[in-house]
Amino acid sequence: MFSLLQASLDNLERSMLVLPTTMHTEPNQKRWHMTFTAIYCSRAFSTPLKKPRKKSTVSSTRVVIDVFEPHPCFPKIDQSVLAGIVKQKNLDQLGKNDGVEGLACGLETNLESGISGDAEDVSRRSEAFGSNTYRRPPAKSLLYFVWEALRDPTILILLVCAALSLGFGIKKHGPKDGWYDGGSIFVAVFLVIAVSALSNFRQNRQFVKLSKVSNNIQVDVVRNGRRQQVSIFEIVVGDVVCLKIGDQVPADGLFIDGHSLLVDESSMTGESDHVEVDLTQNPFLFSGTKVADGFGRMLVTSVGMNTTWGEMMSTISNDSNEETPLQSRLNTLTSSIGKVGLLVAFLVLVVLLIRYFTGNTKDENGNTEYTGSKTKADDIINSVVAIIAAAVTIVVVAIPEGLPLAVTLTLAYSMKRMMSDNSMDFVNENGSSSLATSVVELLHQGVGLNTTGSVYKSISGSEFEFSGSPTEKAILSWAVLELNLDMEGLKQSCEIVHVEAFNSTKKRSGVLMRKKGENTTNVHWKGAAEMVLAMCSNYYDVSGNIKVLDDFERKKFDQIIQGMAASSLRCIAFAHKQVPEQENEEGKIHIQENCLTLLGLVGLKDPCRPGVKKAVEECQYAGVNVKMITGDNIFTARAIAAECGILKPNQDMKSGAVVEGVEFRNYTPEERMEKVDKICVMARSSPFDKLLMVQCLRQKGHVVAVTGDGTNDAPALKEADIGLSMGIQGTEVAKESSDIVILDDNFGSVATVLRWGRCVYTNIQKFIQFQLTVNVAALVINFVAAISAGEVPLSAVQLLWVNLIMDTLGALALATEKPTKELMEKPPVGRTKPLITNVMWRNLLSQAAYQIAVLLTLQFKGEAIFNVSSKVNDTMIFNVFLLCQVFNEFNARKLEKKNVFEGIHKSKLFLVIVGVTIVLQVVMVEFLKKFADTERLNWWQWGVCVGFGSVSWPIGWTVKWIPVPEKPFLSYLKLGNSEAV
Repeated sequence: MFSLLQASLDNLERSMLVLPTTMHTEPNQKRWHMTFTAIYCSRAFSTPLKKPRKKSTVSSTRVVIDVFEPHPCFPKIDQSVLAGIVKQKNLDQLGKNDGVEGLACGLETNLESGISGDAEDVSRRSEAFGSNTYRRPPAKSLLYFVWEALRDPTILILLVCAALSLGFGIKKHGPKDGWYDGGSIFVAVFLVIAVSALSNFRQNRQFVKLSKVSNNIQVDVVRNGRRQQVSIFEIVVGDVVCLKIGDQVPADGLFIDGHSLLVDESSMTGESDHVEVDLTQNPFLFSGTKVADGFGRMLVTSVGMNTTWGEMMSTISNDSNEETPLQSRLNTLTSSIGKVGLLVAFLVLVVLLIRYFTGNTKDENGNTEYTGSKTKADDIINSVVAIIAAAVTIVVVAIPEGLPLAVTLTLAYSMKRMMSDNSMDFVNENGSSSLATSVVELLHQGVGLNTTGSVYKSISGSEFEFSGSPTEKAILSWAVLELNLDMEGLKQSCEIVHVEAFNSTKKRSGVLMRKKGENTTNVHWKGAAEMVLAMCSNYYDVSGNIKVLDDFERKKFDQIIQGMAASSLRCIAFAHKQVPEQENEEGKIHIQENCLTLLGLVGLKDPCRPGVKKAVEECQYAGVNVKMITGDNIFTARAIAAECGILKPNQDMKSGAVVEGVEFRNYTPEERMEKVDKICVMARSSPFDKLLMVQCLRQKGHVVAVTGDGTNDAPALKEADIGLSMGIQGTEVAKESSDIVILDDNFGSVATVLRWGRCVYTNIQKFIQFQLTVNVAALVINFVAAISAGEVPLSAVQLLWVNLIMDTLGALALATEKPTKELMEKPPVGRTKPLITNVMWRNLLSQAAYQIAVLLTLQFKGEAIFNVSSKVNDTMIFNVFLLCQVFNEFNARKLEKKNVFEGIHKSKLFLVIVGVTIVLQVVMVEFLKKFADTERLNWWQWGVCVGFGSVSWPIGWTVKWIPVPEKPFLSYLKLGNSEAV
């Protein structure tokens, strides 16, 4: 019992929370003395009951209290208390610290103008509270990837066979000559492991670098009264951060002000329901969560590892084992080839074992190897190990291990091809001087208060900086520069009562405000012109008079809106209404949406960037059907689509090429499936309409790519086969829902992605054709030779060498081929199209058949034809086999074109790799005789080998005249779904 009491006291001491020095008032100090006395007495009470220590003459009792030592720069703030308020959602503790204002005072932050933000201020805050970075799992070392390669079952089997071969070889031939076979396999396996580990290590480093770029989010903060964008890694405690729909919360913090702020905390809690953030009930914001709706400002209280997200990041890894469709198909292909290799290896193993134990094999001296009980056990084991090694090597050469490397190299090569472009333009319309003062004042209110943007005026007063979305910045620049809007003065003279934040469904935002000192409130709405116009029953003329909006005037305004839209202007309307104070009693706040008075219309020019039309043409030239889905009205959408080249001059709304979202969603499922292919433009669309369009297209078997930047694009981006979000203007929700982030926001990069995507796919097909030729030829040659002659012409080391050379250098040569114009002329590859096409089957089978015929001829008749020894003949077989692959590498450059040398002068890396391969082969044959089990060849024999290899070129040219059927080759063999290959 007493030991339990002592443990409780110890825990009490360790868990004591010491308040900041500012709270050490006299009553608090008395409580501290009482606490200390209680602990001391408890210690004294419990000490005599313990067993006394031997040889102890002096007893001492110590109480250790962890006293808070504030950072010199921020003596009023305890980081642990600051972090705990948000993590525990502790409203009581927040109240004890005088709320957000009290914490801001302790953090030396002005809630309106933020921190000073100079280098010294940021530095001392980082020193006191840490930086906004997270401890990542340690980078995987090269040894990790070596270990991963060693865990491959095939490599393990090879190592076991190599060890057995080495042991029995030394025992049979002595240390001097007996290590060659086993040592050769060890060296070959070492090279395979080294190349595999190095390539995977390099790929991992590339993805780490890419993740740093993708995680470097730009965040809106207020520093020194100026709203600006900084990197998320530069956020410090005390910063005032501006949040809007689609943003990621960059750190833990407290809500300052805002409206209708809903946060998606599913990344933290797993709950899908959005959480409302306000000043009284739930002012807590967590790093890593997403703003689902509304806008607001927050005070940063914890950054980096002190945040809730930081604690999670320290215990989890970002590794993702999710496979892309291409990776899945490649793995299926590799698995299928591996199964075939296992089957052939097993048959070879069985045949060779039968031949050996039935006395049908001879040794180097022509003697029967197995003579029953007369054969030594060591000789039997050596022979069986050699047979097993040959069978296992067939499995190794059958598996195209170069495919992942080919994909990695191609992606790494294509990632560097990014383009840059300019930002959105602003077009302002003059002529505001004729407006009545009262109308201008209302426009000031409608623009300056009903916005998520801000205006910063430099000290000199001659320059303005506008922040927010492109639309908000354009409107604010017009109001400030043309209507002389004074944002600071407006905010000081007016107060906001309630806000309806903009969302993609209503396509408008509203604000309820009043002038300070007045009893009446005013409603201001801003949004899509035709939707705001529908809410109006009156309008202001230029003189400030209110007039009735009858049918004639309404039609006139509709025509103005349509005219602006036809000129590809984005039309925004402003409306106003004065509301008596009694209509807005507590708990009944509502912004009226009818009987408004139209203030005016603004047309924003959102021009197509110079590269967009060209990029659309490139996509269409490549057989890609480009559709535009937008929230703009049907006239604006049609004009922009025509300007971009999406809509042709002869296409109109009657043909079904242009529809509105409401019309599309009201179609029956059958009508949607029938008409979806014809639709080029869908206007006034909701997020559901975009999602519905993607689902319909996918159901029809199309491969769908979606580009977008807004939160409302997220469902469609996630549903699409390929989601491409914009890295600059795109919201974090959109980026998280996409597969590819276009860093420069340039639609022209979509065409680049398409071009390089096809290049990757084609390069992989080239390598597959090249690799399978090696596989088919090696498997058939060894299988036929094993059955007929009882031996394999290509030794384990030689097959490993070919596999190593072809998998690494071959992948490097073919994976770095640049995209050509012909790639964009081909139709897109459908979802069910086989990875190995009939053209590839034609090419690889013809080359494999030639290689099999030549090598089997050399195997059975080579010694007689060329009058050479058995050893030289085996070396010629090995040399011809590899040189055939070198010459066939040129054939693999062009799958369909007859001229395989086209553009070869531009592929310098390809030529270098071919040269390196030939040099290595010469070294292997001429100088590594014992390692490779070869004999030196003379010039004439080398010429014969080169001659046999060069025949690959005329064969490749000839077979490309042979037409191939459209139906996939494997479907004739009924081997299952062609998509599996």
